[in-house]
Amino acid sequence: MPDKAAECQTMADIRENIDRIDKELMALFAERWTFIGRAAEIKVGLGLKADIPARVDEVRANARENAKAHGLDEDFYDDLWARLIRHSIAHEAEKLGE
Repeated sequence: MPDKAAECQTMADIRENIDRIDKELMALFAERWTFIGRAAEIKVGLGLKADIPARVDEVRANARENAKAHGLDEDFYDDLWARLIRHSIAHEAEKLGE
């Protein structure tokens, strides 16, 4: 199976690669989630809240910068990251008993 888009000759090649990449993305999201859980554990000991607005701003700015660096739509990925962050904060808030 070709692994570069330009090398793909069939829709089957394209679909196999999209499925491969989606699986890799989910593995990365799962890894990211382990850090969200650990952050909640550390925040308990430090007396921090789940939602730290300055950090939210930083993560969203990073997402926009990373999207731009890869030639992607910054607004779309900012929106996607905003949803990801809200979900993460909700999870942390639950763990923190907020």
